[in-house]
Amino acid sequence: MNRFEQELKSDNFVCSECTKCQKLVWPPSEYCNKCFGIVTWRKVSRDATLLEYSCKNGEYFCVAEIEGQIRIIGKISNPSEIKIGQNLTLERCDYEGSEKFIFKIKNKP
Repeated sequence: MNRFEQELKSDNFVCSECTKCQKLVWPPSEYCNKCFGIVTWRKVSRDATLLEYSCKNGEYFCVAEIEGQIRIIGKISNPSEIKIGQNLTLERCDYEGSEKFIFKIKNKP
């Protein structure tokens, strides 16, 4: 199990970031996929934007963008009044043989 998977099991969303060009390396890797520089690991924001969604058997799935760079597929836990562009929060992440991401639509203040 790699560092990314271990962190997900603890509900920590981390990504590798290049120390040379400061690019977030997605999917996470031990080396930068742009300049082959060395990376460090850092926590990623849990704030996201809803880019796309679909429904199957009563479950809502989405493509969410985090920090304007990372796009991941996950489930939406509270899909009422769902709209493209809504703000989401990464409610939970885990690893059970594959990555799992659960998002929640942020309530407007």
